[in-house]
Amino acid sequence: MTNHHEDPRACATTPDGSPAVPLYRTMRLIRRFEERCIELVKAGEIPGGIHPYTGQEAVAAGVCAALRADDVITSTHRGHGHVLAKGADPARMMAELAGRITGLNKGRGGSMHAADVSLGILGANGIVGAGAPIATGAAWAAARAGRDTVAVSFFGDGAVSQGVVLESFNLASLWRLPVLFVCENNGYSSTATVEDLVAGSITARAEAFGMPAASVDGMDAEAVLAATRVFVERARAGGGPAFLECRTYRFDAHHTWEYRSFVRYRTKEQVDEGRRRDPVRIQGERIPDAARARTDDEVESVLASAVRFALDSPDPDPVDALEYLYATGLRPRAGVITSA
Repeated sequence: MTNHHEDPRACATTPDGSPAVPLYRTMRLIRRFEERCIELVKAGEIPGGIHPYTGQEAVAAGVCAALRADDVITSTHRGHGHVLAKGADPARMMAELAGRITGLNKGRGGSMHAADVSLGILGANGIVGAGAPIATGAAWAAARAGRDTVAVSFFGDGAVSQGVVLESFNLASLWRLPVLFVCENNGYSSTATVEDLVAGSITARAEAFGMPAASVDGMDAEAVLAATRVFVERARAGGGPAFLECRTYRFDAHHTWEYRSFVRYRTKEQVDEGRRRDPVRIQGERIPDAARARTDDEVESVLASAVRFALDSPDPDPVDALEYLYATGLRPRAGVITSA
């Protein structure tokens, strides 16, 4: 199946060398994809809900614009932005969220486990911090094979206290692996503030393992891109791992279940203040009005097509529930699962 949109990696810069329009295109795509997903969650078309990425678009766009097609990423439970920025087809991604067989993973991964290995997307992950050792392993494999590919692990501020993340820091530094750890610090681990959960400095935790670390404005895609390029080029040249903290803000709910639970951990004033620096608007103001309008129209067309594709796609047959789950091709016993 061909992609329903232009691969962001193929347009990392415009003909004049500027990344402004391509970055805006990626960010606008992510923003509108998430907004359409929220509509489909409320309509009952996306089961289980999603973790919206709205507000954090500059991180995914900036980081992935610095990568090559053969570089790899691991993502999080809030991973739609990363997957789209790395080049996944929005239509197949939408179908995956809707649980349809035309999805990236035939409807079996859903929102938190979308993957496309052919694009270097080694998977979103519902376990906090679980992508870090996968990216570290991928970097080790690349180094062993003599390839100069780079692995990127995205995770949130809550993951910096996970043992497996710190173990990944240790091994990556010991073996000088080409991996970049990207912490999206949006200020909250679900409903708890980072101040209540994380002792000391987030970047200092990485520095303790001997890797360079930097903190960047995660609401500015061009700042994220510039910082990422430095670390990616260093890793590609054999310089080893690095850590990038992107200070960002989550505009929407931790998960769409909040729309029904009405949990309150931020005041309206806090959210309004966080929304004041909208990364999509910031990037949009850097490009001509005509280019912005044309890009907006293109994105709307892509997403309208994606939604139609997803909703018109068939649901999986329960008879095939165990397909693609086991390397051995294990089949259920006759009569255990029926289409009825």
